[in-house]
Amino acid sequence: MGMFNVREPRRFEHKYIYYDERKEKLAKFVEGTTHLKRRKENGGPQLSFPVAIVLIVLLTLLLLYFLNGDSFLFR
Repeated sequence: MGMFNVREPRRFEHKYIYYDERKEKLAKFVEGTTHLKRRKENGGPQLSFPVAIVLIVLLTLLLLYFLNGDSFLFR
């Protein structure tokens, strides 16, 4: 070699004590699919507009039923 014998330093190897293989595979799967990746970025499943309208109507009818004490639709 040369005048100075310079050795390469040892590499640092970190071995995990607790490793969840299923979680790692799932994370790689989500990153590989575009629709799951988009859902993860948006914060989970979203309620669609038509479903929200139906829920609001049903909850309003239920509230009116409880306030009137009888069925106001079938008199």
